[in-house]
Amino acid sequence: MPPILLIIVIVLLLVPVMFFFYFLNIWVRALASQAHVTIWNLVGMKLRHVPPNLIVEALIRLKKAGLVEIDTDSIEAHYLAGGDVLSVVNALIAADKAGISLNFKRAAAIDLAGRDVFDAVRASVNPRVIDCPDPAKGRTTIDAVAKDGIQVKARARVTVRSNLERLVGGATEETIIARVGEGIVTTIGSAASYKEVLENPDSISKRVLDKGLDSGTAFEILSIDIADVDVGDNIGARLQADQAEADKRVAQARAEVRRATAVAAEQE
Repeated sequence: MPPILLIIVIVLLLVPVMFFFYFLNIWVRALASQAHVTIWNLVGMKLRHVPPNLIVEALIRLKKAGLVEIDTDSIEAHYLAGGDVLSVVNALIAADKAGISLNFKRAAAIDLAGRDVFDAVRASVNPRVIDCPDPAKGRTTIDAVAKDGIQVKARARVTVRSNLERLVGGATEETIIARVGEGIVTTIGSAASYKEVLENPDSISKRVLDKGLDSGTAFEILSIDIADVDVGDNIGARLQADQAEADKRVAQARAEVRRATAVAAEQE
């Protein structure tokens, strides 16, 4: 037999053997972990352009965590839809250990919506603190003016946790920050004097919290704490001074008109 033909025969024989041992390795690993998957199922995954190693890894994690109701078809479908399989699996395991109700369908929907489902589960277990306003936006305080014309500068910290039921389609942290800022401005603006705000800063958090600002968002507000309250400028006095200056200019203009009229009359 010519050497070239011999090499071709050896290659043709080695390729099936390599594929066989590849699938055999994954199958033995799944069998040892009690995650039963047939070799034909592994071959079908490969033909569907689904990595068998990833699917088996996800299935093993679910089986070891006691989540036996999830099958390979659901995992494959999520992978083919462009989802992060291991992130969903880790989120399901974390939710199960924390006693949070979360099924595979909901977790897959959250993942496909572009949210980090594992981070959402962690935020549901360990509440997150949001600064209001966001220092990254260039502002450190929320400024508002009381009825006596004194400016008050406040800074709040909002404690939230993820609401997994509203995570798909729910508003993000920016909406929480905007609503809390609006509530603080409204509360300070309705105060008769800046002294009321300084004496009872907790009244701001109570009134803002009673507005149900987490409606339609992906979070549940646990508390709103006023971290800092400062007195700013006397906006009322500044406005009065500006108004007085404007009135002065108007009076001068009218006087100039009267003088010009008198001069014209005299010349006539």
